[in-house]
Amino acid sequence: MIPLSDQEFDYLLSHFTTKKLRKHQFLVQEGDFVMNDYFVVKGLLKAYHTDQEGKDHILQFAMEDWWITDYQAYFSQSPASLTIDCVEEVELLCLSLQNRDKICAELHKIENFFRRKSNSGYIALQRRILSLLNSNAKERYEQLLQQYPGLFQRVPKTLIASYLGVSRETLSRLV
Repeated sequence: MIPLSDQEFDYLLSHFTTKKLRKHQFLVQEGDFVMNDYFVVKGLLKAYHTDQEGKDHILQFAMEDWWITDYQAYFSQSPASLTIDCVEEVELLCLSLQNRDKICAELHKIENFFRRKSNSGYIALQRRILSLLNSNAKERYEQLLQQYPGLFQRVPKTLIASYLGVSRETLSRLV
């Protein structure tokens, strides 16, 4: 947590816009240009890639106080390779790359915050990749349950299965 004065917080918040979406609405679709990084105020989203056979592979869920976007598209200002849609109704704070760069240049503690956020994201991604490489389906399920127990009440089992890289039937045998 980065301590901010009320004035700094108000200044920071002035660089965000707000967005509300309904359940099943798309935030980002593959091929879109991604203009924002999104902070989840309320609700739940999923980021996924659809393969050539039409199968969805969920990379990330994002719930309250989490960030989500297609970071490759956001930082390189290129078309999205992911789709992000709403599992629940959501309220978001949206930060453009231009505003992010501006506030980072002006408030070094915010630059430090985003550096820490990126580092945490890299660590989580590395753990996820290693889990997919080294753990069986049951171990991945147990890790997810331990890390995010509240997710299981909010997400259908088909989405949990997709995130774990298993079929719905396999997940049913694990539960």
